[in-house]
Parts: sequence; C-alpha cells; structure tokens
Amino acid sequence: MGGNSPCASCKLLRRRCAKDCIFAPYFPSDDPHKFAIVHKVFGASNVSKMLQQELPVQQRADAVSSLVYEANARVRDPVYGCVGAISYLQNQVSQLQTQLAVARAEIVCIQMQQDPIVPTSPQILLDQVVDDKSFLLHNHYFNFANSPSSTNVNFHDSLKRETIFGDSLS
Repeated sequence: MGGNSPCASCKLLRRRCAKDCIFAPYFPSDDPHKFAIVHKVFGASNVSKMLQQELPVQQRADAVSSLVYEANARVRDPVYGCVGAISYLQNQVSQLQTQLAVARAEIVCIQMQQDPIVPTSPQILLDQVVDDKSFLLHNHYFNFANSPSSTNVNFHDSLKRETIFGDSLS
C-alpha cells in the first residue's frame, strides 16, 4: 500500500510498506490476525517466495486463502492440519452411510413383514432386498464393527432380523 497505512505483514514485521509490497493486496491492515497466523506457520520469507516466484498473479489470492486455511488447521492440529479434518469428516461420512444402509435394510424388512405376498423363490427375495449398500454392509459388517475407528453404536442389535423361509437373515 505504501505511505499512510502499512499492510498487516509490514506492521507485524515492523518494516516500511513499499508501494510494490507483495503482501499488501492479500493481507490488509484491518485484518492483522490473517498474516500473523500464516507467518507463524509458514514464515514470511516462504510466503513471499511463493507469491513472487512460484505463482502467477491470477492465482495468488486463492493461494493466500489456502495458506490462511491451512495455517488455521495447523494451529488446531499441528501434526495433520487440514488433512486430519478431512480424514475425520470422511470417517463420519462412512459411518453415516453404514447407518443409512442399516436403516434402509430395516425398512425393507418391516415392509416385507407387512406385505402378505411372498415371492416364489429365495433368489427373487434377495434380488429385491439386497442393494449395493446393504450388500456391502452385510459382507463388511464385522470389519467395520471391529475396527478401531468404529463408534460405540451397536450395529449388531439393529441387524437382527426375523426368519424368512426358515433361514435367518442376520
């Protein structure tokens, strides 16, 4: 910015803000925390090198936004940063998909108990009941339930089924 109001980086580094300051467009003086956290995690010289040498001008704003996001994640989780947050969310999605598959299987079983018409062969019944997710749930249930990432939710109780044609579904 130069002159009157130095950018957040020049304020923090206690130096004069030149007209061609590489940080000024991305770290305004009214948001000093943004540069402070990026400086703490990545260092001013590394950020400066990245902005000046490694990135075209049109990508610099996005890069600064990413650096701020990653720096905040690194402060919260110094080992994994935003990758830890992504992994946690992916694990949650997987658990919720499993719960959804269980709920859908329970709905199908309840509907089958209420439906007086019974298919002529067990294979037709299986073709109607087993979709991709419930099939995966049935085949991978023990791997999920015994994995260290599984929650305290007891899926076994929700998988109990009535017998059909004398065979148990669970």
